[in-house]
Amino acid sequence: MVILLWELVTRYSGWSSQVFPSPSAVFSSMLELITNGELLKHTVASLFRVTAGFYLAVVLGIPLGIILGRVKIAKLLFNPLVQFLRPISPLAWIPLAMLWFGIGDVPAIFLIFLSSFFPLVVSTSVAVESIKPTYFQVASNFNFSRMEVLTKIIIPAITPNVIIALRLTITIAWLVVVAAEMIAVQSGLGYMILDSRNALRMDYVMVGMIVIGIIGLLLDMVMQALGNIESTAWGRLAK
Repeated sequence: MVILLWELVTRYSGWSSQVFPSPSAVFSSMLELITNGELLKHTVASLFRVTAGFYLAVVLGIPLGIILGRVKIAKLLFNPLVQFLRPISPLAWIPLAMLWFGIGDVPAIFLIFLSSFFPLVVSTSVAVESIKPTYFQVASNFNFSRMEVLTKIIIPAITPNVIIALRLTITIAWLVVVAAEMIAVQSGLGYMILDSRNALRMDYVMVGMIVIGIIGLLLDMVMQALGNIESTAWGRLAK
């Protein structure tokens, strides 16, 4: 239905094919980019940056969120800084990222890290604070070690909320990498779109947009499947 509407608009809108290419032109260009390897190259570059930045945010953000949720003095010291930096758009960091890290993968990874780090810290911290104090009192009565409290109480309790946060932040990270690639790198889907726009190849631009949408949908499906697996596992344990 969407493709049919697209085709009708290109035929009867009066717009030039250079301004609004037809579906056949776009899919022909997609086949061309797949054949010559350009689409794969740019897609892999974007996925690499998202993976590196997102994993770094997960490794640092979730532990920090747990600390802020459990240690009051840490929250008093660091939470104001987190809340101050959190509303700043990752794109606002682009000039500094380019000055600090130059041109290449590192500034893009840095921007993706920022876009994912603060939401994960806040979501994890809130999830930890929402754990019922009774669980920690029981753990204290049974002389649980800190590691046992972490693995048997905190992590199981916050996992559903953290998975939701991961699902949201991976989408944000995917949005940011495309924007960052339009400025700080010379590869990736964002760069391909910008370069194609400069060459007036709107068919290539739309190919990039379609691939971005498809990958974004796949990433969301992966995170949703992870959430379903987690829910099923806890349901079995509850039985």
